[in-house]
Amino acid sequence: MKGKKLITVAFETSCDETAVAIVSDGREVLSNVIYSQIDVHRVFGGVVPEIASRRHLENINGVFESAMDEARVSPDEVDIVGVTYGPGLVGALLIGVATAKAFSFAWGKPLVGVNHIQGHISANYIAHKELSPPFTALVISGGHTAIVEVAGYNEFKILGKTRDDAAGEAYDKVARVLGLPYPGGPAIDEIAKVGNPHSAEFKRVYLEKGSLDFSFSGTKTGVMNYLNSERQAGRTPAAADVAASFQLAIMEVVVAKSVDAVCMMKKDKLALAGGVAANSLLREMLGDACEKHGIALYFPPPELCTDNAAMIGCAAHYKYIGGGRDGLALDACANLEL
Repeated sequence: MKGKKLITVAFETSCDETAVAIVSDGREVLSNVIYSQIDVHRVFGGVVPEIASRRHLENINGVFESAMDEARVSPDEVDIVGVTYGPGLVGALLIGVATAKAFSFAWGKPLVGVNHIQGHISANYIAHKELSPPFTALVISGGHTAIVEVAGYNEFKILGKTRDDAAGEAYDKVARVLGLPYPGGPAIDEIAKVGNPHSAEFKRVYLEKGSLDFSFSGTKTGVMNYLNSERQAGRTPAAADVAASFQLAIMEVVVAKSVDAVCMMKKDKLALAGGVAANSLLREMLGDACEKHGIALYFPPPELCTDNAAMIGCAAHYKYIGGGRDGLALDACANLEL
């Protein structure tokens, strides 16, 4: 079946998705099974780490079996066992790492630990077979917001990152005060489509001149202060208007800094990655800005933007062929740097 192609079994449990995928030669997805816990955590308005860990433990074997069955792959056809080992929720990560180590040991296959952020960037290799480094990447999600210089498949340099909230985290907090459901990103993106983005002016935080870092906390706090002031005055702003105004304030900064980074590095390719990469306004605004500056824009389909194991399998493949191996001493690292 596989010929000379390398088959990777990959596990992803960094937050609240239990995911297992089978990937051939890094870019061909044979299966990509995801068990989402969104409905479980929605009642709490966010992810509860202890519950997430318990659900991973309950579901990972079933998700693994489904992925293997869908791909029609047997253990003796597997070449690599890949797994996210950070960053993320440590209890959740431990479930995936322990499971991957067990299969690596039982099958006698090499274990490859993957940085979750590298996984998000690698989703673009699956979606765009022609894409290869070097390029600049914008990683934007609930837990991460960073501009990354991708010099090679395993070579990265952080050009800028958030100094406080990640973009997706700010979205979740604003959605909560607007009475929108969790996760906040998709909810705000949807309701903002019918709102007036100029109904309120929220702070655009660009920081020091030339800085590629982000800060979203001030914009988030501005929304909360605005809502409090309006309500104290007896007014009830339309949630759609507030959402649209907040989203525009965030995306204007994100787009400007991303394009600046590509130009500063004298590159002509920008890849989007992470859950917020599915945001419709971000794709529209970044698409227009990239076209204006002659930059090729790449982004994965929505199913590869959110946490999944296919992207981890891709990253594991390139780490492995680059000589990267991890022994059974591999441990979860909640604050792993890229």
